[in-house]
Amino acid sequence: MKRLFSFISVLVIGLTMTACGSSEPAEAPSVAENDKSIVQEKLNRKETNTKASEEKPAETEAPKTDEAASETTAAETEAAQPETDDNSTNILVAYFSRADENYSVGTIDVGNTQIIAEYIASEAGADSFHIETVTPYPTGYDECCDVAKEEQENGARPEIKGSVDNMEQYDIVFLGYPIWWGDMPMAVYTFIESYDWSDKIVIPFCTHEGSGLSGTDSSIATATGAQVLTAIDMRGSTAQEFNDDTKQTVRTWLDDLGF
Repeated sequence: MKRLFSFISVLVIGLTMTACGSSEPAEAPSVAENDKSIVQEKLNRKETNTKASEEKPAETEAPKTDEAASETTAAETEAAQPETDDNSTNILVAYFSRADENYSVGTIDVGNTQIIAEYIASEAGADSFHIETVTPYPTGYDECCDVAKEEQENGARPEIKGSVDNMEQYDIVFLGYPIWWGDMPMAVYTFIESYDWSDKIVIPFCTHEGSGLSGTDSSIATATGAQVLTAIDMRGSTAQEFNDDTKQTVRTWLDDLGF
């Protein structure tokens, strides 16, 4: 009986925390019909704001009468102009991901969720923010499970490193995380509760080992008040391999959303 109980306990832990068991083909989710138009509206807002900024007339300066002053060098003239960031974006990929020892695959250098996050950021032309806790989680899988469970039971909000100083710049936020004990890691709630989500859309993505989204898309909608679009979820083992087929799955999801 003790052996049976131990086996069941290990199985439950493996399914409720993100893991890397046997991989299986990932499938792109069916994106809601109006999600693409919602995304397009936000992308058009960025293009409109950029165009308006570019077309704004430059301030003119009265001609200089001092002959010496008129000999301003080209370098000085250039230095006097305000800096503009032509590569600015209104899309952010924020994600929590843990490497170290993971279920079934041993120790990994890059977390499952991070692999997907980096691909999304590259494909969507987005900025990235890695949600990391000030106090690192244990490197051992079992020890990390224990800490994650305790945090969840206590409703903890672990302190995270750094912040997104220009959060108001982003209209679209991809939010990524593993599923730990049937929910997002508590550090993701710390991140969510640190910002104003008014007039933003959130697009979740997660890794797991059989639990799917576990209703976290609804939790995000409740916690942020933002409009939450169709999420994608993927087994951790599939994400860890991230072969061409898996990339195409994510690419199809992004295409369907309008990126």
